[in-house]
Amino acid sequence: MVLAAARVAAEEGAMGVPDFLFLLVAILVAAKVLGELAERIGQPAVLGELVAGVLLGASLLGIVDPRVEIVHLLAEVGVVLLLFQIGLETNLGRLLQVGLASSVVALVGVVLPFAAGYLVAVALGLGVMPAVVAGAALTATSVGITARVLSDLGRLQEPESQIVLGAAVIDDIIGLVILAVVAKVMGGEELTALSVGRTTLIAFGFVAGVLLIGRLIVPPLFNMLARIGREDTLATMALAFAFIVCYIADAVGSALIIGAFAAGLVLAPTRHAKVIEHGVLRLGMFFVPIFFVAVGAAVDVGTFADPQVLLIGGALIVVAILGKVAAGYAPFWFKGKKIVIGVGMMPRGEVGLIFAQMGLTTGVLTSGVFSALTLMVMVTTFLAPPLLKALFPPVGSPSELRPSAVAELTTEA
Repeated sequence: MVLAAARVAAEEGAMGVPDFLFLLVAILVAAKVLGELAERIGQPAVLGELVAGVLLGASLLGIVDPRVEIVHLLAEVGVVLLLFQIGLETNLGRLLQVGLASSVVALVGVVLPFAAGYLVAVALGLGVMPAVVAGAALTATSVGITARVLSDLGRLQEPESQIVLGAAVIDDIIGLVILAVVAKVMGGEELTALSVGRTTLIAFGFVAGVLLIGRLIVPPLFNMLARIGREDTLATMALAFAFIVCYIADAVGSALIIGAFAAGLVLAPTRHAKVIEHGVLRLGMFFVPIFFVAVGAAVDVGTFADPQVLLIGGALIVVAILGKVAAGYAPFWFKGKKIVIGVGMMPRGEVGLIFAQMGLTTGVLTSGVFSALTLMVMVTTFLAPPLLKALFPPVGSPSELRPSAVAELTTEA
């Protein structure tokens, strides 16, 4: 009866405190148990959390519906905290060292999947606009999922990881531009070079502006707070800073996750970064699993019985994987594990689902094509964690940049 009540409450989108608490129990326990099981069989915990979402989702137990407002909000806070934490762990200097490689990977990782996805969709009988949406969905990279896996493996400081992280962030910015352009076309608006240029300038200019202004204001501000407040005050104010940057990012047409990552980059070089990171990590233990469970819950496994859906989905999966793996080999001068870069760019996650959901709600996509895109998102999202684990075995602690790799990267300039 408890399961039935929770399911009904979730479907209606309004629930009392007891139902809400039960929902949290189901999410956190399933995520923790399956995350532990995934680690026991040698896989990253995030894979178990994604499976937990599929089990709890509407197509199976029906307890978690990511479309319910409270679940969506909790998941959004989770991904914001995750990207903020990743930004805190990222050395901007090292990220800039791989800037050229990241840019090349990102650009190739957008152009190849988009072109291949569009051509495959047209070849399988889809119209122009559905094919455009399909191609756009293939350009995405879920930085949250890849970053979490690399962090769990203790590999976040490796040059391959830094390239993936930088490229994924650029991918998300380009994805925002594509999303805005596609939305305008589907809305019947006229597409001009000026509107595309303005959208692009806002997306990239926001990150540069936050880094420039934040580096001037934030360090002295937090030094003052450290003198007059306690350690937990620093962590609280850091969260407030991250949230306001996310708010500004959304207000200017960028994305919350871009704002969160930029806020982490600003605070990373300060002497208070470890204290802040500790506070964020504790809070993330609650919110971050909710995000991954929500991503898994968005998958409707019942739609995969249609042969046409499987045909379109299978074709899109092939080009989705090949496009991103090929992008990993684009920086030909880099001597590290290029396959790791390609696999790291592979998961589409929630970003790909946003494209697919936009196409469905505007009527551009049929439910069958939407299911095919969902299948592509699901497979690429679920394949990446175990493949990264196999290609990039975990280490006891985050690795330092290898001297030889540093030498390779600095030759880019």
